[in-house]
Amino acid sequence: MRLFALVCLVMAAFAANSLLNRAGVATGQISPMGFALVRVLAGALTLVILTRAPARPWPTRANLLPALALTAYLVGFSLAYLALDAGVGALILFAGVQVTMLAGGVMSGERLPARRVVGACVALLGLGVLLLPGAQAAPGPGLGPVVLMGVAAVGWGIYSLAGRRVQNPVAQSAANFTLAAPLVALAAVPFGLGAMSWQGAGLAVISGAVMSGLGYALWYAVLPALGAGRAAVAQLTVPVIAILGGVLFLGERLSAMAMLASIIVLAGVALASLPARSSHK
Repeated sequence: MRLFALVCLVMAAFAANSLLNRAGVATGQISPMGFALVRVLAGALTLVILTRAPARPWPTRANLLPALALTAYLVGFSLAYLALDAGVGALILFAGVQVTMLAGGVMSGERLPARRVVGACVALLGLGVLLLPGAQAAPGPGLGPVVLMGVAAVGWGIYSLAGRRVQNPVAQSAANFTLAAPLVALAAVPFGLGAMSWQGAGLAVISGAVMSGLGYALWYAVLPALGAGRAAVAQLTVPVIAILGGVLFLGERLSAMAMLASIIVLAGVALASLPARSSHK
């Protein structure tokens, strides 16, 4: 029950990132790369403070792969939300994460029970329904934003896979964010940071310090208990949460088809998350 509650908290933080990014970037309060840079700096600062305060040791071996994956996610995520709605962006993101993590789990030798595969397929079916006309309409600004969110999806999937064997989630997350900060700054050079209001900067700080820094450290803490399969499927709830949040906070429309698709997604997640039956001789 405690694991379930923690996973729900992390999924809410993931959905909040979509809402905060969309609210800041789409309204012109902050540029996409400005949001990404402030976000990663706020996350790094928060995690470094948490790491140093209780005298937790940093990882003895710095791994550049999670930092590169985190950078790809942050940059693609922010640029894509210049054009995508919060719910549709989360849909594309976590559908890609689902494929990346399940493929990574299989490649690393993780055995996926049949019910988990079926549940994942049902959840993906629900996500597909969200793209049908009359539901949560497919993005219209061309393939550019979709490709950018696809890059973010692969980055986040790799970042999550890298966290399955982390011994110290806070310290490892602090190292990842600190290494990613200069990489994001370098990626921002071709785009520029543009204008930034206090409101836009505040949204990015909340996203980085709370939803990303603390949320990702908590995600690394629960990942070993989930495994790649369950972790991938659990994240399919994020588009549903983002769609509901978009309706409540951003004024986005929720259709009957979107409600049906959300129910299908949740049913698939529930099926994939059922505990395995124990056999007795």
